[in-house]
Amino acid sequence: MTTQPTPAPPDQADLDAALLLLSRLGISPADLQHAAPARPPAPTFAEYIPVVSQAVSVGTRRVYSSYWNRIVEHWGQRRLDEPTPTEVKQLSEYVKTHTVARRNARGGRSAAEHLIAALRCAYNHAVADGLIAEADNPASKVAKPRRLPTTRRAVPDTRLTEINHIAASTGDDPVLDSLLLRLHTETACRRGGALALRPADLDPDQCLILLHEKGETVRWQPVSPTLMRHLRQHVEERPAPPGTRLLRYRNGQPITYRRYDYLWQRIGRHLPWVATQQISTHWLRHTTLTWVERTFGYAVAREYAGHTDSGSDAGTTTTYIRASLHEVAAALAALTGEPHPLALG
Repeated sequence: MTTQPTPAPPDQADLDAALLLLSRLGISPADLQHAAPARPPAPTFAEYIPVVSQAVSVGTRRVYSSYWNRIVEHWGQRRLDEPTPTEVKQLSEYVKTHTVARRNARGGRSAAEHLIAALRCAYNHAVADGLIAEADNPASKVAKPRRLPTTRRAVPDTRLTEINHIAASTGDDPVLDSLLLRLHTETACRRGGALALRPADLDPDQCLILLHEKGETVRWQPVSPTLMRHLRQHVEERPAPPGTRLLRYRNGQPITYRRYDYLWQRIGRHLPWVATQQISTHWLRHTTLTWVERTFGYAVAREYAGHTDSGSDAGTTTTYIRASLHEVAAALAALTGEPHPLALG
C-alpha cells in the first residue's frame, strides 16, 4: 500500500508572489477566510412548495396542503431566504385570527401550529437541497403555540350503544357504518389505518389485520372472529383487488374521509349530545385504550394503540415494558367476550 507524499510547505518567494497578486486584485487574506461558496438564488415559495408537496407522504400533504396554499397566497413571489422570524410569527398570528370558525375551535391555536409546522417542513427540504443554510431557517426560530389538553375522553357504554344503534338503523348504508364503528372500537385504529386496509391485509386463521398508519408504521392487530367474518363478507359482497382499499360503497368505490364526516353528522342529528361535544371516530380510540389501560395496564394499552418508542412520554423505560401480540389478543378477547386464537390463557 502506497501513501501520498506530504507536499512541501511553500517557500517565501511563493508567498510573496501570492500576496502581490492578491494586493493587485484588491483582496486581503482575511477576505479569503470569510469568503463563502456562491449559492444560486433561492426559489420563490410559489416555485418550491409544489416540489415539497410531491416529496412528502400522502398524509403529510393532506395535513399541510391548505397551509401551503395560505403561504403561497401571501408570499408566493417572495424567495425562501427573504422572510424573517418576525414575519413568520406575523403570518401565524394572521392565520390564527382568520381561521374558519368551528364549534370545536380553540382560538385558532391549531391553525397557527400547523402553519409553522408546514413552513418548517418546506424549509427543512430547502436546507437539505442546499438552497438556504440551516442558520437562515426562520421557521425554526419561531415556537409553536403550546397545545392545550385534549377534550376527548372515553365514551360511556350506554352512550356507545346509542351511537351504534343510530349508525345501524339510519343512513344510506348502515351495514358499512356499523362495520366502521366495530372496526375502530375493537382495534382503536385511526381513520387512516381503516382507509388503508386491504383484502391482502386480512389473516383469517389468526384473526389479525395489518394496519398501515401515520408515520408509515405497519403493525398486526388482533380482531375478533366476528369482525373478521364481517370484513371477509364485505370483500365478497363488494369485491376489491387484494392490493386495493377494502372498505367500499355498494357501487364498488372505496370510501374516503368524507364517509366519516357524513356518519358523525348524521349521528349528531339524532343524538344532540354527539353534536354538542363534537364526538368523532378518535373518541372511540380513547374509549378502547382507556378500558385496556385500566384493565390490563400501560404496557398492553401502549402496544394496543400502536405507539412507538420514539416518544418521550415515559422515557427509555418503555423499551423494557413492551407487551406481546398475545397479550393484546387477550385484552381484545376480554373486550369483545370472544375467544381469540392468539390470546394467552
